Amino acid sequence: MSDDGKTPGAVALGWWSTHIGARDSAAARALAARLRRAAPMAVLCEPAVQDLARALGIGPGRSGEIVRLAGLLAELREHDGATLARRLGGAEPVLSNLRFQRLMRAEGEELTALLRRAITMADRRCNVAALANDLLHWEAARPRWCFHYFGADAPKDELKETIE
Repeated sequence: MSDDGKTPGAVALGWWSTHIGARDSAAARALAARLRRAAPMAVLCEPAVQDLARALGIGPGRSGEIVRLAGLLAELREHDGATLARRLGGAEPVLSNLRFQRLMRAEGEELTALLRRAITMADRRCNVAALANDLLHWEAARPRWCFHYFGADAPKDELKETIE
């Protein structure tokens, strides 16, 4: 959670809506283009990216995460209620099962490239907050993505159920 109590996903959605989501704004389109094409250090030199990192409480030790997050959020054109995994899979998947399996096994630059391709295949729209949260907690998100891809809800954590 950020300092103001918002989840990382909510913080990222607010940032995306302000800086990139306003596609009628030339500044938003220009920033998105720069973030999609820039080298990692150039992404980190963008004031808007530093604002996002600060809002999320991400420092230099996690710079790779903020670069990946900003670059992938720049690929999105529309916020949607469905998670990216749900948009990719389901009864008629737009991403084949084999490509999905490759995505789930990928790490580093390969993961970023495959996610970029997946966003394009999902018509550049998904739940921005859910994607941001998943990117920041990727290892924990992978099993949930498998359930969502196949159109099922992920099982709830039994511990959470007893607390709620």
